[in-house]
Amino acid sequence: MKSIAKRVRLHVLLTVLVVFGIFLTLTYNAIAENAKAEAHARYVGIMNIASEKIGKTIRGMEMNAMNEFDEVEKHLDSPESVIAALESKTSLNPEVRGYFAAFEPDYFPQRGQWFEPYVHHVDSGKFEMRQVGGARHNYHKSAWYVRAKQSSASFWSDPYYYYDGTNISGHYTTFVKPVFDAKGRLACVCGADMTFEWITKELLRIDAKMKNNDLMNRYHKAGQAEFYTVVINNDGSCIAGPEGKKVVLSEASVKRDLMMGKSGVLELTLNGEPSKVYYGPIEHVDWAVAVVVPVQNVRQPLIGIGIMLLVAALLGMAVVWFVCGKLKNVETL
Repeated sequence: MKSIAKRVRLHVLLTVLVVFGIFLTLTYNAIAENAKAEAHARYVGIMNIASEKIGKTIRGMEMNAMNEFDEVEKHLDSPESVIAALESKTSLNPEVRGYFAAFEPDYFPQRGQWFEPYVHHVDSGKFEMRQVGGARHNYHKSAWYVRAKQSSASFWSDPYYYYDGTNISGHYTTFVKPVFDAKGRLACVCGADMTFEWITKELLRIDAKMKNNDLMNRYHKAGQAEFYTVVINNDGSCIAGPEGKKVVLSEASVKRDLMMGKSGVLELTLNGEPSKVYYGPIEHVDWAVAVVVPVQNVRQPLIGIGIMLLVAALLGMAVVWFVCGKLKNVETL
């Protein structure tokens, strides 16, 4: 009888453990899937917020630049009027490093083949004007000038690096617009040069705000969620982001998405760390926002959930063992 009782207790114990194990496994999978889905929605949300904020700032910059270009269009009667028009609204947008009007050859005969007045920031914070067009800077062959003539539409140029040994050297993009005179002829191509410093500042503000969000850290009881946001050009290169964080998306499928303005997610190693990247387009420009999250940070909440369930499982097994021991004592009596 004792041997039968022992077998019964053993079967009861094994059955309970199997049922308990299945229950915990299903519970963990359900919680883990929910946590993954919430993390995905959270980081996609950050990506969308960053995209919207940067897009809104860009639209504001476009409007300010258009006001400047409209002034040039109204004052095409003389070179001096053009220069005065360029200087009239330079203080309205502190993020713009310079405005220019690159004219068609001999539009003003007295100014010759190259006439490109450029009003730009100097160290004092004020603006100064200089003539930059010439044989050494034949802007008529520049990609932005040719594109403006062919498209007759405004656009943002590809990012580029400009160096002339002065304080205006740096990484730039230019908002470009062709300007036509009263006869419908192309008079000049106007542009507003901007560095990417303002984007980096905006990204850091967004990241700081989101990292201090209680909902953002819901599953990160041990500390803040770790991630950072960058802006990517449509060729996969990084335009702006935190210092020391180099992000290059070289996969062919990702480049296709960037060119087509699509969103996506991928895993790759960045700066020596396996990471998950959420990327999506920014309206009005051929750029995208990318939120980079270390894979370890994504898994951290799941590890915490697993540990809690494991502790619960051990406690459950201890309770079952204790109850079976009590049954044995009762049978002995």
